[in-house]
Amino acid sequence: MTTTLGSMGSQDSRTDKDADFSAYMSARQPALYRTAYLLAGDHAGAEDLLQNAFAKLYLSWDKIRDRGAIDGYVRRIMVNEHNSLWRRAWKRREHTTDTMPDTGIHDTYDDGVGGALWAFVQTLPPKQRSVIVLRYYEQLSEAEIADVLGISVGTVKSQASRALAGLRARAPHSLNPDGLNPHDPGDAR
Repeated sequence: MTTTLGSMGSQDSRTDKDADFSAYMSARQPALYRTAYLLAGDHAGAEDLLQNAFAKLYLSWDKIRDRGAIDGYVRRIMVNEHNSLWRRAWKRREHTTDTMPDTGIHDTYDDGVGGALWAFVQTLPPKQRSVIVLRYYEQLSEAEIADVLGISVGTVKSQASRALAGLRARAPHSLNPDGLNPHDPGDAR
């Protein structure tokens, strides 16, 4: 096989691309996995979500000009992938139940409040859940969330407001720090 000078340059650029991408993926995978887990709600779903996001990122790696914005780009891919999952017909056939088929093992201390609150977060619609995950778990500002999701800051605020109202309405008194019953109009302090 004869190697021409043009094909050698092409091979070198692909090797550089692969090395750059591998370095980024190795450095950022743990932090991005956390976001994927918070969006998906389970480890298997998070791994699939992150793997799909990295595959899409790799395909457009050469087109990315601002290397400092890659994390936001990957988060956007994960949010879009997560939202498109819920649009698929097989996912709509799944229904929640009051009883768990088998119990999981927690590898960290959980006083019950965090797990209970997380169970409520998982019931939010995809857009509201994305805003809550990015705001309160990833500590992004409203402007950063708007940029990641491609929506206005006002939409971020309204989605967060609706999500928090829904969480307050569903949370038992012990998880509602205000002690307010959202369904009792006479209970306004």
